[in-house]
Amino acid sequence: MSANKQVKITLIKSVFGRLQAHRACVRGLGLTRMHSSVVIQATPENMGMVNKIGFMLKVEEI
Repeated sequence: MSANKQVKITLIKSVFGRLQAHRACVRGLGLTRMHSSVVIQATPENMGMVNKIGFMLKVEEI
């Protein structure tokens, strides 16, 4: 994905009981609670966090 693309991510699973690194990725992406959504730039840094916690997210390209 190029840097000018955007993706919408939604947190679909709880962070309760997850690893501290996974919680940090959720907070770093700007997600605060279940079913919250944010639109982010598809930079390598952001996409690395999305890949790390992809099982907890729903990702949509915009």
